[in-house]
Amino acid sequence: MLGLLLRESGETLIDQIVRSVAARIDDRLLRGGARMPSIRAFAASHGVSAFTVVAAYDKLVATGYLESRRGAGFFVRERPAMALNAADASQAGGAATAALRAARSGFDSKPIDVVWLVRNMFRQMPHQQMPGSGVLPPEWLDGPAVANALRAVSRQNPTLLLSYGVPQGFLPLRQQLQHKLAELEIAAAPEQILTTAGVTQALDLVAREFTRPGDTIFVDDPAWFLMFGSFAALGAKVIGIPRLADGPDIARLAELAALHKPKLYIINSVLHNPSSTSLSAAKAFQVLRLSEEHDFIIVEDDIYCDLHPGSAVQPATRLSALDQLQRVIYLSGFSKTMAANLRVGFIATSPERAERLADRKMLSTLTTSDIGERVVYKVLSEGSYRKHADRLRARLDGLRAKTLRQMERIGLTVDGSPPAGMFVWADAGRDTNVLTERAMAHNLLLAPGSLFSPKQLPSTRMRLNVAAMQDPAVWRFLERELLK
Repeated sequence: MLGLLLRESGETLIDQIVRSVAARIDDRLLRGGARMPSIRAFAASHGVSAFTVVAAYDKLVATGYLESRRGAGFFVRERPAMALNAADASQAGGAATAALRAARSGFDSKPIDVVWLVRNMFRQMPHQQMPGSGVLPPEWLDGPAVANALRAVSRQNPTLLLSYGVPQGFLPLRQQLQHKLAELEIAAAPEQILTTAGVTQALDLVAREFTRPGDTIFVDDPAWFLMFGSFAALGAKVIGIPRLADGPDIARLAELAALHKPKLYIINSVLHNPSSTSLSAAKAFQVLRLSEEHDFIIVEDDIYCDLHPGSAVQPATRLSALDQLQRVIYLSGFSKTMAANLRVGFIATSPERAERLADRKMLSTLTTSDIGERVVYKVLSEGSYRKHADRLRARLDGLRAKTLRQMERIGLTVDGSPPAGMFVWADAGRDTNVLTERAMAHNLLLAPGSLFSPKQLPSTRMRLNVAAMQDPAVWRFLERELLK
């Protein structure tokens, strides 16, 4: 019924059972009214004690997931039916195939979409069970440095910690970011820098400020999936530009720009998500030329900046370095390398745009977390962060070649193996939505390729995280599915 229970995961067996059963009920893989295995049968099939199962079932009863029927056992509690809105109804037809497949297997399931993936990424599953995740394992990050910085910040004047920050962000951090950007050959004074709650908020602020309902936003195809729905919710038309190994398909970009006159083009110049490829100098100049010709703003998402080893290993050109923030808005942050929970990102742009975006941020959220920004400043200013980033890159390098060889052995193919970054854009040779559904039955989270395109069409591709591919259970599942 469940995937492998991990006795050294840091989570008790009871809690693992509770979390896994609750997730299957939430995702409607277990129907209301379904009878759970008996305590003895569950204990035998998962190699745990009857006491462990009793404790887990009791917790699930207490939280409303199961009900106990005297003399009959434990059953999935019926969940209140939710009325379908118009959007849900329009998707019902598209989910018919998945529903039929689920009915045949005895389970009910939700269709796989962006919300489904994000929801499951936040289920607090052990990282080794999430090869489709977009973050590094917590144990890879520098927890002691963050904890020390937090303690140092807590010893500061309490009044500072109890008040709002300023809309543009903690000034010493912005001054520190000025030096960081200078190392990337991007000149930006502190007044050109605006802190945000991660790159997610940065993208939202930029889209809200520079587009109106009905405007067109270009994105790479494939690209980071979360922004598709966010932009569509603003009334924008989201169009994908095919991404090649050295950047966008320039001919297609020129054709679509002439046709649609976009307001924004969101691009990963360095360590593109999900392929870990980077932009060549030739492509960068062509993108800037088209931006000027068709009058659109380029938004350069450089969230993986500190995982890039330099142009000697992988040629890469930042549009912001060429343009110096005239037609380019630069975004980055520290969620991937320092701590996602701090939610500290930033925007660098022209002084006029920075002022407009600061006003937009103030009207939206007043300020961002001054405490988080002080912690990030403390870590950056003490000088240890650079060595931490070096260790992360070295650790990824130590795993990548071995992981790619294992992928090839079980039938996954990668076009032009990436020499850097955490992601591999692998071709499974079959519909990865189906593969993802099967993986969830084993408590494994994959990221199917369909979610990385604005068109959301079936795909044989999937994004795999090199750092989350070390559990033998992941390889056993993929080998069983791909070589059968």
